[in-house]
Amino acid sequence: MAKKVVATLQKGGGKEHTKVIKMVKSEKSGSYVTKEEIVHNDKVKDWFTKN
Repeated sequence: MAKKVVATLQKGGGKEHTKVIKMVKSEKSGSYVTKEEIVHNDKVKDWFTKN
């Protein structure tokens, strides 16, 4: 699946976006969960501070 996402983003304006991944500790189970999202390059730092 990752290959398909990367291949799709290489066309057109996809180079202006970045896939960001952050590990967050779950309040319910105490284990770590990953949050993944594709955001614009200008908003990467905002995404990490917000999430």
